[in-house]
Amino acid sequence: MAEATPKISATGRRKNAIARVRLTDGAGKVVINKRPFEDYFKTQTLRTVVLQPFVVSKLEGKYDVNAIVVGGGISGQAGAIRLGIARALVSIDENLRKTLRGFGFLTRDPRAKERKKYGQKRARKRFQYTKR
Repeated sequence: MAEATPKISATGRRKNAIARVRLTDGAGKVVINKRPFEDYFKTQTLRTVVLQPFVVSKLEGKYDVNAIVVGGGISGQAGAIRLGIARALVSIDENLRKTLRGFGFLTRDPRAKERKKYGQKRARKRFQYTKR
C-alpha cells in the first residue's frame, strides 16, 4: 500500500471571511472553492497576498493548497487564506514560525467594520447640521 501524503489543515480569518486551508505535498497547485486560483482572484495583488507565506519561507511549488472560503469580500478572503496557509506551514515546520511572525503572517488582523450608530448615517458620519 502506498504511503499517504500528510494533509495539514488550518483555519484563517480576516474581517468576516473564514478560510479552511488544507496543504498537501505537490507541485504548487492552488484551488479555492473548487475553482482554479487564477479564476477566483482576478487581480495580481490578491494572488500575491495569498502566496506570500510560500515566498517568504522559500517553499514555492512544494505544496498544493485546497481552500474553502466563506463570508466577507474578496480582499478579506485573500487575507484569511494567507493566515491559514501560514498557520499550516508552521504546523509542518516549527522553524518557520520566527520568519512568518516577522512578516506579520501569523497575526490575525482584528480590524472589522464598525457598527452603525443610531441618529447617524454610518458609523461616524453624521447628518448635515442645519442652523436655521
